[in-house]
Amino acid sequence: MTPFIRNMLVIARRDFLAIVATPTFLLFLLAPLFMIGMGAVGGVGASQLADSARGKGRIVAIAGPADVEALRAADSRLRDALGRERPPVLEVRLAGADAADPLAIAREKGSDTYAVLSGPLENPRIVEREAGSGAGRYLALLASDVLRDRAAGPVAPAKPAFEAITNGGTSIAAQQSMGFGAVFVIFLMTLLLAGQTVSSLAEEKGNKVIEILAAAVPLESVFLGKLLGMLGVAILFIAFWGLVAIGGGMAFAMQADPATIAAAGKPAAALMVAPASGWPFFIGVGVCYFVMAFLLLGAVFLGVGAQASTVREIQMLSLPITIFQVGMFSLSTAAASAPGTGLAQFAQIFPFSSPFAMAARAATDDAKAVHLLALGWQALWVALIIYLSVRLFRAGVLSGGGGWKFWKRARPATAASTVSESTSAH
Repeated sequence: MTPFIRNMLVIARRDFLAIVATPTFLLFLLAPLFMIGMGAVGGVGASQLADSARGKGRIVAIAGPADVEALRAADSRLRDALGRERPPVLEVRLAGADAADPLAIAREKGSDTYAVLSGPLENPRIVEREAGSGAGRYLALLASDVLRDRAAGPVAPAKPAFEAITNGGTSIAAQQSMGFGAVFVIFLMTLLLAGQTVSSLAEEKGNKVIEILAAAVPLESVFLGKLLGMLGVAILFIAFWGLVAIGGGMAFAMQADPATIAAAGKPAAALMVAPASGWPFFIGVGVCYFVMAFLLLGAVFLGVGAQASTVREIQMLSLPITIFQVGMFSLSTAAASAPGTGLAQFAQIFPFSSPFAMAARAATDDAKAVHLLALGWQALWVALIIYLSVRLFRAGVLSGGGGWKFWKRARPATAASTVSESTSAH
């Protein structure tokens, strides 16, 4: 083993243990649980608010005594046929001399009235909250259904034999959703883990540890060691949650009753979806794309962060990088929702969005050779970014973070030069 590689591995082990062998790493490891918990709480609150608002909505039909029961019966039949896409609750009022005006009913407080039907069913008047709304069309459908029953008499409901048309695979919409999920997970984990490199660099620049490392080993080894150490932390993070997911899935599969799973319907069917390239390839290539994205972002964070002299400057310099990465996330999500378009091809070629966009492509496209080409293309850019970032890191550390000395190699002052300068001064 060459001294350069040995020094790099020593720095990598030092940074890895400095993060992992601390009590706070447990909180960092369990951070997704807190995010999922807060998201679940917010989702429950939003769902309850939506249900509450939906429960207060209504549609009103003002009808004569002969039409009240007919409208209610037609409403019951149509709601059963519509399934989940049900209109607001129907309120039937008896028409009379003291019947309220439809406009006054629509403006009543305490509930949202989306449409009001009044007048004869042959030529009803429908007051809508919004022109061309579904509530107004539903009231018109109710009137037509009642008239149809009266004209031809009641008709027994049909008993059709349903047959599902499937092609043996997952729907395109589900695969695009999986592609979006892959983009989101890689982006979130990359930003969460690569940001730790800036935190460790800020701490070491504040307590002058980076200067001690620079005097002991080459700065190239320090840079690559730090990047490799953070990559090890990222892989440990992924391995932990991957084992948790596999263990949870196996426990569910062993404990769940097949009849219960079959009765679950769509939730159980959602667990059976698969990406176009297959689960093993999709997971494997997703990990490779995460490594590429992490190396790209981590190298940029280290190179740019070394130019700052204080923790505050490091945080200010990392902000534009984070904003740029959010832009790459937006570009990749747009490409995931429109596979095969020019936008998707641009996102797959552009080096900083390529890992995200190609991970999304693995969910919707069964071609596998293109991913080897993409990984090679991204590896070239990783090597180039690391080369440029190493020079930035070296210049920033040796110059104390006072300027962007990129091409000029700054050399630390030696004892002989210090003595000669003091002698000339005297």
